[in-house]
Amino acid sequence: MRGIQRQCTALWKVSGNGLNQPSYIIGTHHLAPFSIMDSIAGLKKAMNETQQVYGEIKMSEMQSPATMEKMQKAMMIESDTTLNSLLSPKDFETANKFCKENLMVDLNMAPKLKPAFLLNNVVVMAYVKHIGKFNPQEQLDTFFQSQAIQNGKKVDGLETAEFQFNLLFNGSSLQRQAQLLMCTLNHIETEVENLKKLTNAYMNQDLNTMLKISEERKGDQCDALPGEEDTMIYNRNKAWAEKLPAIMKAAPTFVAVGALHLPGEKGLLNLLKRQGYTVEAVK
Repeated sequence: MRGIQRQCTALWKVSGNGLNQPSYIIGTHHLAPFSIMDSIAGLKKAMNETQQVYGEIKMSEMQSPATMEKMQKAMMIESDTTLNSLLSPKDFETANKFCKENLMVDLNMAPKLKPAFLLNNVVVMAYVKHIGKFNPQEQLDTFFQSQAIQNGKKVDGLETAEFQFNLLFNGSSLQRQAQLLMCTLNHIETEVENLKKLTNAYMNQDLNTMLKISEERKGDQCDALPGEEDTMIYNRNKAWAEKLPAIMKAAPTFVAVGALHLPGEKGLLNLLKRQGYTVEAVK
């Protein structure tokens, strides 16, 4: 079953099983520069030949005032709990020092920010600082969707923005969020190294290596729990694999989702293959 994931490519063609025209699935990585597109074989053809683009979410929705308001609400602690009560004095000091230096946020002034919100920003900031040139405006997911809009194509998401906020900011208890935040801050160099490895693997379009890196375990409380992995990756893969047949049948579709959703036994490519589609690397 694993054969289809062995080739190095970020772009896959999905055909057969009643589809009149093929659809394409590309794995994206939010830290990859746009230059990656030059080395993805068949990318322009896939974009031109499809009539609609589906991402994890519809990126333009993220800019709407209503969505921004929901996100601001989701990233704040609603109970009496504060970051001071979630973290020991020493941990609070560590977190605050990092946030002041890198995020320009003094946690004393923002005691109600959820640890998961900080965690999301912490790793990216540390990485960006480390690699230097990084343009946050250059996001592949946004690029594919804005290109489609320019060409008058339909753009939609497999999930809603609200679903993603919920996943990120309410997916685990505040105590667990605080634990994971400190895991990252106390091992920031290792985290940055890992992200570098992940990004390098993506630049080589090597999804298998990306999967391997993400599955590495240290054997301590910093490891993702099986339930957390299911919530973040595998349950979503299943939900998408159920939605995609109708979407691809309606019109040839260009699907762009995070690269880690594609490889492996429980990856999206394999789930589609099991449904009877021909899934092949675009060479």
